[in-house]
Parts: sequence; structure tokens; C-alpha cells
Amino acid sequence: MKKIIVVFLLLNGLLLHAQQPAFITDSLDSYIQREMKRWQIPGLAIAIVKGDKVVATKGYGITDLDTKQAVDANTLFMIASNSKAFTGTSLALMEKNGQLNLNDKVIDYLPYFAMHDPAITKMVTVEDVLSHRLGLETFQGDFVTWDSDLGRKKLIENFKNNIPVYDFRDTYGYCNMGFLVAGEVIHAVTDTTWDDYVQYHFFNPLQMERSSTTQAALLKDNNKCSPYTYFDGRIQKIDYDNVDNIGPAASINSSVNDLSHWLLMQVGNGNYKGKQIMPADVIQNTRSPRSIAGSGSSRLYKSQHFNLYGLGWFIKDLDGKKTLSHSGGANGFVTNTVIIPEAQLGVVVLTNTDANGLYEALCYQIIESYLNLPYRNLSEIYYGFYAPGFEETKQQMQNWEKITGKNPSPALDLSAYTGTYQNPVYGNITITKADKGLSISFEHHSHLKGVLKPAGNNLFICYYDPISWGVKEIPFVVEDGKVKSVTITINDFIDFLPYEFTKL
Repeated sequence: MKKIIVVFLLLNGLLLHAQQPAFITDSLDSYIQREMKRWQIPGLAIAIVKGDKVVATKGYGITDLDTKQAVDANTLFMIASNSKAFTGTSLALMEKNGQLNLNDKVIDYLPYFAMHDPAITKMVTVEDVLSHRLGLETFQGDFVTWDSDLGRKKLIENFKNNIPVYDFRDTYGYCNMGFLVAGEVIHAVTDTTWDDYVQYHFFNPLQMERSSTTQAALLKDNNKCSPYTYFDGRIQKIDYDNVDNIGPAASINSSVNDLSHWLLMQVGNGNYKGKQIMPADVIQNTRSPRSIAGSGSSRLYKSQHFNLYGLGWFIKDLDGKKTLSHSGGANGFVTNTVIIPEAQLGVVVLTNTDANGLYEALCYQIIESYLNLPYRNLSEIYYGFYAPGFEETKQQMQNWEKITGKNPSPALDLSAYTGTYQNPVYGNITITKADKGLSISFEHHSHLKGVLKPAGNNLFICYYDPISWGVKEIPFVVEDGKVKSVTITINDFIDFLPYEFTKL
């Protein structure tokens, strides 16, 4: 009997192998190893599922450049915004269970929620906050959320200070705060935190035993990737982001072994290992478009017809097939998930540097091989997109170093720029004198500092610490010989918009 079982398993394995594209069986490992060198990626992991089978869960490279620990299928990465599909599915499940309706008003559950316009506040629904249609610019307000000391309720109470850029429900603007609001609706309705809800409804039934929702859980784990960024011409290690306060938008930590279970449920329309973990109509609800996320075509797929957003999923077409996808980015990590439901195909790629395009290119390289599309090196194509930006950043850094290296004198004495400055969205910053320049500290980011070097007139160059926050030009506004305000910008990986702080 044992021999029969062994033979069956061997034959089943051979059959599964035979059904895979040649790229997967013959070239995948060498492709990944080669392209990781091109992008200077320390560690990477992939998951591929087809039908009800896991084709691959595998790690490549190392978790840390110092320890040289190998990445394996159980290594933890921050998956960042790939958390959003878990939140969107949670709300769809609650609607299915009769606990709420997605068209319910947010203020019915969170009386302290408010938009800048009180009239809009009364109209915002649960579906609105899940669909990036609040009228804000992409990443608007993330300056105050990312790595800050403000809790979830305080962030929501402060949300009204963001002045929308677009009309309500008119234009797509990717909004992390919307998903935080959705997560707190879960808490209000169920008296269960978003963290516990996700644990109970997803991690436990899907046997995602390594997955968690907090920085503390990640830090105590011995098999996790360290985060890296590209700065000053080389890959450098940085601190882990703490995004617990916007957990429903970004805080899940997971491995490709765990995420392969999530993929199996997705391609199985809610079924995992023969058990219906999630009702099929809940899964389908998350894939129903709510917003137009952009034009159909992209640099990679000129024949794409639409780019929409559901409940935690981007919805596009690829080779005539509906495609679900989402990327995720935290400082030091970028990740991607792509699912083609009608092909019962799902792919996840996790990386531990935020300065690469392979996390996305590799997903589609695998997808294209299964769709029997003509081979093209997507990583090489993506590098062509990214390389000019890398060179531009390098040149800009060199220019700033030349300017500040000449020690130009500011228009006023350095003491004139010192003091406390206030912005309604962020709060206060403090600027003090430092060696040959100024120093800036942030009310809600105790770990964040900035050194401002004079660049002539009333312009300074700010070198942030941590380096993941970037190097930026910081102009002061002076009227009648007095400093009136300063405009702060940070790495657009965190927030695109400038913030004007008025001197108190």
C-alpha cells in the first residue's frame, strides 16, 4: 500500500511538473538570481499557485547582508499594502453576514470621523473609504501617519485637516487613511480589533501560522528579512517601519508559504483544501470595480483596456483576461500579488529593498509564461524605466553636495530661521541652530531628524535621518526681513505633497 501511495505521489508530481511552462521548470531560478544582481536585491521570495496546487514557494538570496542568513519560504517580509485585500475582504464578509452595508455612512459607526467639508462628511460611505475616491491626492496625509506616534483614533480625528485636491467621488487618489477608517469600522461593529479579526477569519483557517499584524511580532522573529534602500550609490540597511497605527492599510508581515494559502483561497473562489473558508460571493464582491484608477494602457501593456479598483484589488485586463493585483511598499520592502482567476493562477513576489522594479516585473514574467506569450525580459524592460530616475537622483545629490560644499551664506543670520513652526495636518516642527546649519525635529516622529545645510539665499538642503525619508530642498519664505514659513517635503515613497509650516 505504501508503495502505491509513493508511486501516486511521484506520478502526481511529475504530472504537475509537466504542466508547467518551460520558463518555470527550466529557467526561473537562473532568471531570478541574475536579475537580483541587476537590481542589487539582497533577498527575494516567490509563491506560485495553479489550480489547487502550490507550484513553488521558494526563497532566494539572504535576509541580511551582515548575517548572510538564507531566505527561505518561511522568511517574513513586510507586505505593506498587500494588507488591503485582507481588509477589503473583511468588510465584504461583514456585509454578507448582515453586520453592515457597504453603503452605510462611516459616521454611523465612527462619529468622530470627519472630512474637511462637513457636507462631505455626511455622505462618505464604507465603500468610499475602501475605493480611493475621497478626493485626496495619492498618499496625501501619509506624512503624519507613517512611523508616527499617533494612534488610530487620533489619526482619524486629524483627518479633517487634509484639504481634498479633487471633488468627492470624482477622481481616484490612493488613500491609506481610507483603509484605516475601514479597519476601525470593523472594530466599532464587531468590538474586535482589525488585527484580531484578520487573525480569526484569515490567518487561522488558512493556516497562515507565521503571519502577523504588528512590528513587535516581526521584530521578535528569528527568520525575517532586514529592510534595505538605495542611497548615495549603494544599498544600505535601514530601520523597520512601524505602521501599526495604519495596520488595516499596511501592517501585515508574512511569508510566501503563508501567502500561498491565501492565493489558493483566491483562485479557489474562497475554497482552501476542500473547505469553503470564505463565501464565493464575498470573494467576487471584492473584485467588483468601484473606482477608475487610471487609463487602461500602461508602459508594459499598451493593449490594456481598463484600470479599476475594487475592495483591496486593482482590476485590469491582460491578454483578454481579468487580472487582480496589488503592490505593497514600506521603507525597505516592495511586494506584489497578481491573480488571474479564470486561469486559476496566482503569484506573489516579496523583496527586501525598496529600490527595485523586479518585484513587479517578475510577477508578470511568470504570468506571461503561463499565458504562453512571447518571451521578453520584463526585468530588463523595467530597469530601463527605473535607470533614468536612479541617474537623476545621483546627479541631483552631486549637485547639492557641490552647492552646500561651498558653504554659501543664507540671506539671514541662522538664528532668524530657528523656532517652532505649525501645519494643521502635521502639527509642530522645531528648527534649531546646528554646526554650520540648522537642525529640524518633528513633533510626532521622535526618531526623525533633519540637517539643513545652506544652499544660498533662503534655500536649504535637508538630509533626513533615517535616510529613507530622502534628501530634499527646503525653502523658507521671508517677508520684510522676517521668516514667515517653511515648506517641508519628504521622500515621495511616503508622501507626494509639500507641507507649508507657519512660524509661530
